[in-house]
Amino acid sequence: MIQRLTEMNLPRFPLLSDEEMMNLLHRAQEGDVDARERLINCNLKLIFNLVQRFSHRGYELEDLFQIGTIGLIKAIDKFDFTYGVKFSTYAVPMIIGEIRRFLRDDHPVKVPRSYKELVYKVNKSREFLSASLGREPTIGEISENIGVEREDIVSALEAVQSPTSIYDTLYQDDSDPIYILDQLTIEKDFEPSWFEKIALKEVLDKLPEREQRVLMMRFYEDKTQSEIAALLNLSQVQISRIERAALHHIRQFLHEPDGSADT
Repeated sequence: MIQRLTEMNLPRFPLLSDEEMMNLLHRAQEGDVDARERLINCNLKLIFNLVQRFSHRGYELEDLFQIGTIGLIKAIDKFDFTYGVKFSTYAVPMIIGEIRRFLRDDHPVKVPRSYKELVYKVNKSREFLSASLGREPTIGEISENIGVEREDIVSALEAVQSPTSIYDTLYQDDSDPIYILDQLTIEKDFEPSWFEKIALKEVLDKLPEREQRVLMMRFYEDKTQSEIAALLNLSQVQISRIERAALHHIRQFLHEPDGSADT
């Protein structure tokens, strides 16, 4: 197995035809080690291209490449021929999912001890000043009381805040909830790579027309759920329900193990 990207000689491993890919997958799942190795080598370029998306995360690309290779191997071992899709359609989310799990599990948020101690002082000061002033004190009053600059207090308070999940509920009635994610727009400069576009198109074609339309407006036209609801004369809750159903169908279709809806 190649250990460093700099040692890769990608032209040595040509792309396989769909027929060759399926034949090798069958053989690999039956225990043919050579077929498995050839599948890995001929898909190294796929991993390499996907790894570029994570080039600014503070990790060596060679390390992320190895993690991506684990995702590729899982895709080879778990590929379901009954789906009727190309191998890349199945492998892309598996590889990305493996890299994202690594980044998520390997990079927990750590708060410096000095911040924790400062926040403790701030909270004690807030309690004292609230009792003496009969109201919630300002940052300036807390700063003067404990002799610490305002900027340092703000930095400490921000550091210990629990991260907000994009799945936190913004609104809930007797129907489906609306999440923070539902109000977000997609980055303007986001441009999926060619194989991701192909993979997504194959999956979208399998969805009901209404789900296709909502996903296209949401993720390709950069519209919020509120905007889509107004255009389709539906409620935002209905759009939220349609979007989640569509993403659920995509996850089922791709058989993504971690059940995440990223990308």
